[in-house]
Amino acid sequence: TASGLILGTWANWVLTAKRLRTYTEIADNSLTIPDYLSNRFKDKKNILRFICAIFIMIFFIIYTSSGFVAAGKLFNTIFNIPYTTALLIGTFVVVFYTFLGGFGAVALTDFVQGTMMFFTVLYVPVAATFALGGPAPTWHALSKEGADFFSLLPPSTSGMANLILFLSCAGWGLGYFGMPHILLRFMAIEDENKLTLSRRIASVWVVISMFVAILIGIIGYSASVPMLSTSSQSETIIIQLSGLLGQNGFLLSIIAGIVLAGILASTMSTADSQLLTAASGISQNLLQDFLKIKMDTKTSMRAARLTVIGIALVAVVLAWNPDSSVFTIVSFAWAGFGASFGPVMLFALFWKRSNRQGVLAGLAAGGLMIFIWKFCQDL
Repeated sequence: TASGLILGTWANWVLTAKRLRTYTEIADNSLTIPDYLSNRFKDKKNILRFICAIFIMIFFIIYTSSGFVAAGKLFNTIFNIPYTTALLIGTFVVVFYTFLGGFGAVALTDFVQGTMMFFTVLYVPVAATFALGGPAPTWHALSKEGADFFSLLPPSTSGMANLILFLSCAGWGLGYFGMPHILLRFMAIEDENKLTLSRRIASVWVVISMFVAILIGIIGYSASVPMLSTSSQSETIIIQLSGLLGQNGFLLSIIAGIVLAGILASTMSTADSQLLTAASGISQNLLQDFLKIKMDTKTSMRAARLTVIGIALVAVVLAWNPDSSVFTIVSFAWAGFGASFGPVMLFALFWKRSNRQGVLAGLAAGGLMIFIWKFCQDL
């Protein structure tokens, strides 16, 4: 999965970023993905805007709920308060500054949050290794698990099954081509000449973050951190490690606090982008463009803010179960965006013969198939 995400990040910057930045200007200075597709294919009836807005709303509600689950687990673990209370606190923190600041606040805070995340993912595995006595004792603890623990694929399956499993996991990288909140950043970049530097930063960051995330899981496993018997509990591994590290002195407890703030930062930096993209899609593309509701700037802003609150409330309901798995929720929303918007965006950028009917069919087929696939799995 990590290898697919690394490759997908790089490919998205190389194939999509510059073309999308250029063509959104040609397509009447489009501000959102629905705007771009509608202007690109001259959809005067705004059906494309409507379908795009619906899928964006559905999958972002699901996606945002994963961020709220993560924030809820953070506050639940740190302060030992009920999960539902922690969920509401985490939701309030994210919604509050997104509601007040908008895109400008999100862009600025993302830089600070990214810096904190960078510090967190580098510090935790190094500090945890030394807390266990150093690299040698850590490796000794892991070596007891046997070679199967380090195998990339299950050793009991056949070669073809392994290939299918690897391609399936690596296929996560394809989802990047359909992520509206990522594509929106390509559209909003100030100068296309800065895309090369941005691509390098993004590519280096994803390699570091993926490698260290896996390393944190491995080291956490060797540390025998308690309370990790379920997949939901295992997602608190970095929180548990931070708590253990913070027990070794005042200075380390301060650093552990910064680490925990970095975990919250990673949640906020994703959830705020999702909320804003969904809000702009609904207030602009659904209410104004499709339903033809005339709004001035102030009214449009009010509609967007109400949309943020509405999406947050529904996301809280979806995240209410304390056994919710962030990975499971994200995988569904990620697949939804990747299947509905990914192929459509690539064809719209690279194939001159793509047309409105094809885009409509691609959006509908991709988005609906995710629900059909999920339904069939649950049978």
